[in-house]
Amino acid sequence: MLPKLIAALSAVALLFPMLFFTFASPPLLILKHDTPQDARFIRGLFHHYYTVVAVAASIGTVAQLAIGHFGVAVAMAGVAALAFSLHRWVIPRMDALRVRINSGEATAITQFRRLHLSGMLINVVQLAVVAWGLIQLFTTL
Repeated sequence: MLPKLIAALSAVALLFPMLFFTFASPPLLILKHDTPQDARFIRGLFHHYYTVVAVAASIGTVAQLAIGHFGVAVAMAGVAALAFSLHRWVIPRMDALRVRINSGEATAITQFRRLHLSGMLINVVQLAVVAWGLIQLFTTL
């Protein structure tokens, strides 16, 4: 019973921030991204999202290892690695584009919006893969 509870809790802890971001980020596309506040808020949302997912997936990895679900642990470690990698790739680019937006460069706004949309799409794909994997896991337990 306890292993199933641990597996379920680690799954919920991973899915919650992914679902929150999936629904919280699209409305921000209505922003023009042309003010420092817009870009700073979106950058902050991405920063916190990647951090929370990396931490939740890392904790889930340890929990899954503790109960002997090695395949699930590897999958959660992959989610953690992807979130960590995306953080190191997306956030510096957003920071660089924010500087260019603040200096009045018009193309930077388009590039920032494209990066914002790309990050959202990557999250949706990752969420779908994680949800599919969890469905597969819980149908076999």
